Amino acid sequence: MRHNFLETITGAIVLMVAGVFFAFGYQFSTSSRVQTIRILANFDRVDGVSIGNDVRMGGVTIGHVSSVSIDKKNFKAVLAMDIDASLKVPKDSSAEISSESLMGGKYVNVSPGGDDEFLKPGDKISLTQSSVSFESLLSKYIFSQGNNKENK
Repeated sequence: MRHNFLETITGAIVLMVAGVFFAFGYQFSTSSRVQTIRILANFDRVDGVSIGNDVRMGGVTIGHVSSVSIDKKNFKAVLAMDIDASLKVPKDSSAEISSESLMGGKYVNVSPGGDDEFLKPGDKISLTQSSVSFESLLSKYIFSQGNNKENK
């Protein structure tokens, strides 16, 4: 009988400690949320970009990709990005899809322009550079090497 009571008390203590950790984590995850604005950008290709990927400026994360869709009028990929509202991003800024490493994930790199006007919620970044496909570059290199051998 004493053995069951001890196990019950130990289990209750473990659950209480887990609850405290959960409450602590929840408190800090919600308190660190920043105000964001949603901006859009059209790209020809968004290979490797998915919802939740980073949006960076100067190597610092300023937001994340909130949705990926297709524009039914011009058939371009549309990225919606939620960025920190405290940043004043110039209207003539550009966006490009970059790789974290040779085989790593992708992120959107925003390069600030010099305009005196700033992007507002819902505005589009007009200067964009699409994702470069590593596979297509590799195949071009391989096939170009084959053509060089045939020409010699």
